[in-house]
Amino acid sequence: MDTLLIDTLLSPWTLALLGLCVGSFLNVVIHRLPLMLERGWKLDSADLLGIKVDTPAEITLSTPRSRCPACGHRIAWHENIPVLSYLRLGGKCSACKSRISPRYPAFELITALLFAGLAWRFGAQASTLAWCGFAAVLVALAGIDWDTTLLPDNLTLPLLWAGLVAAATGLTVPLSSAVWGAVAGYLSLWSVYWLFKLATGKEGMGHGDFKLLAALGAWLGASMVLPVVLGASVFGAIVGIGMKLASNLREGRYVPFGPFLAGSGLAVLFIGKPTILDWLGWA
Repeated sequence: MDTLLIDTLLSPWTLALLGLCVGSFLNVVIHRLPLMLERGWKLDSADLLGIKVDTPAEITLSTPRSRCPACGHRIAWHENIPVLSYLRLGGKCSACKSRISPRYPAFELITALLFAGLAWRFGAQASTLAWCGFAAVLVALAGIDWDTTLLPDNLTLPLLWAGLVAAATGLTVPLSSAVWGAVAGYLSLWSVYWLFKLATGKEGMGHGDFKLLAALGAWLGASMVLPVVLGASVFGAIVGIGMKLASNLREGRYVPFGPFLAGSGLAVLFIGKPTILDWLGWA
């Protein structure tokens, strides 16, 4: 009975439902965490300089309650059911009929599909939940970086430490591979950053990318760092060229690298180490 219960709780369908709920929360994280950080930075800077600055009202991940940005309508619980509420409302605010961005249900569906895929990939075991947590943080980081070009330490560093702890408890890769993966991940992009800066006098990427790749190395192991970087670089280049041709590049003509690191890390996880090593001829 215990085995049947565990199989049910960790089945693809059950974890897909969990993923919808987690995805709804990730929408809040993606929107509010940068605002929380920006407010804190302003207050800290003002305190150091001994000046007063106007700052937005305090905001957390739980307060205030979500509202329509167009009319301020407070969103009721039945208007916040993942995906279903969006479909029932026709993608519009119930009060003012302003359009609701489809990215909200998109993030919910992406998280649900990832959770279901991980349940299918790893089966009903504790490591599946660990990998679901890994995937959820990557979704949040990808969304935040795409919007703001920021990879918050509040997410990258806990993800790194969680990877080391997961390895130490036998849930993922051997601990030695996790440690060296973190080292290789950080130093590889750190080296590229400084070589590019010395050669051009410009910064080619943010420090958050170093920390994210270190976290990916801690979760996936040292041998997967290069495949992650290669995959991120290829897909990043394809998207960047496409955006350039479509004249969709933002001011400064750059594309954040974090979403592609996150996506490549998830792709490597699903494809699996043996297949990746075979493709590279390292098997």
